[in-house]
Amino acid sequence: MESTERFHQDVLVTGGKQYSDLNDDVAKPLESFPTKKWWVCFITAVLVFAFGAMLAANMFMQGLGVLGLNQPTGWGTFIVNFVFWVGIGHAGTLISAILFLFRQKWRTAINRSAEAMTIFAVMTALLFPLIHTGRPWYAAFWLLPYPNQRELWVNFRSPLLWDVFAVSTYFTISAIFWYVGLIPDLASIRDRAKHPIRKLIYTLLSMGWTGSNKNWRHYEVAYLLFAGLSTPLVLSVHSVVSFDFAVSNLPGWHTTIFPPYFVAGAIFSGFAMVVTLLTIVREVFELKNYITIDHLEKMNKIIMATGMLVGYAYACEFFIAWYSGAEFERFAFINRAFGPYWWAYWTMAICNVIIPQIFWWRPARRNIAIMFVISLFVNIGMWFERYVITVTSLHRDFIPGNWNMYIPTWYDWGITLGSFGWFFIFFLLFCRLLPALAMSEIKGVMPSPKGGAAHVE
Repeated sequence: MESTERFHQDVLVTGGKQYSDLNDDVAKPLESFPTKKWWVCFITAVLVFAFGAMLAANMFMQGLGVLGLNQPTGWGTFIVNFVFWVGIGHAGTLISAILFLFRQKWRTAINRSAEAMTIFAVMTALLFPLIHTGRPWYAAFWLLPYPNQRELWVNFRSPLLWDVFAVSTYFTISAIFWYVGLIPDLASIRDRAKHPIRKLIYTLLSMGWTGSNKNWRHYEVAYLLFAGLSTPLVLSVHSVVSFDFAVSNLPGWHTTIFPPYFVAGAIFSGFAMVVTLLTIVREVFELKNYITIDHLEKMNKIIMATGMLVGYAYACEFFIAWYSGAEFERFAFINRAFGPYWWAYWTMAICNVIIPQIFWWRPARRNIAIMFVISLFVNIGMWFERYVITVTSLHRDFIPGNWNMYIPTWYDWGITLGSFGWFFIFFLLFCRLLPALAMSEIKGVMPSPKGGAAHVE
């Protein structure tokens, strides 16, 4: 009985699928005309992004005064969105790189979508530092650290500049890692393509892949190399993002727990977004036999674990504020929970700490509707976490005469909403133009045609 249960847990593809079935199922969205559901989602995403872009363009003409920013709250929803989207991008690298190095085979059905999510989330995050300058076409010229006769250089001691190097490095490595993993599958789509233009495009993208032993040896070495390079980035990138706050002297920000706290929160929100997307993808594209309940249950366990880590960080912040005896630090955290922004703090705490506890119950971890709703609550809670950290630490400074409420305007909310449209435009195009599952890797965990278990390292 024990060996039977162990074998059942290792079955990662259900429905008695063969290699040819996998190719057909994954290639079907690429080779068929888009469904009405896809068009509705895509047009909605385009309209949402267009609305946000229109507000951003108007903001550029009128200035940043149309936002809710004031004195002393100089950072608002733009920095909140930047940290939120960088955090969303962490799950893809974690699933692809770290789980690959630990030989966790259950990653094979979810890593491709998670990697794509990483690329598009970072692309979305990078919009906000540029938008926040108010004149991105002018500011970028002065901010780039290239040799020039002006002798004007960026401040290399600023964590905001560290963000530039950390996030750009993370994006570059993640994009290359994603593309390298795509090459064998692009060759499979190339061989199936009948239209000459499609065949030409996938031929160029597959870079002459023939499936020879030499190709596979080079592929495995490159994939392992980029997995090793990507792994430390999971820890370093959001640690550097946390330095935007932690290296300051502002109560509520200057705390040593921020780097691990931000990393745990990024993994927490990233996995929640993966669950949100994959529950939709498996239903819309009929991939239930490859993205199984077992895959989603494992991700729900990680969400529950990282949610408890985030809850521990919340409690630790309050304890240190009390234990330190620092009057201003104590006031900052009491103000978070019981001040005018109490609603944002308790929304964060309930969504991130209390609601995910339902995953202790196994039927909840395996219920599609429940996990989808909880993943949405987690994403909402993590957005509010960044909002609480930013706004409640700024709106009341050391001089009560400077205190002021930060109230986001339609520009803040509209541009935030537009960023979601931008993200989903790329993700929907990805699902239509590229294989959403890593076919070559899934074949390595499928039962072989001869009845044995296929094994691909």
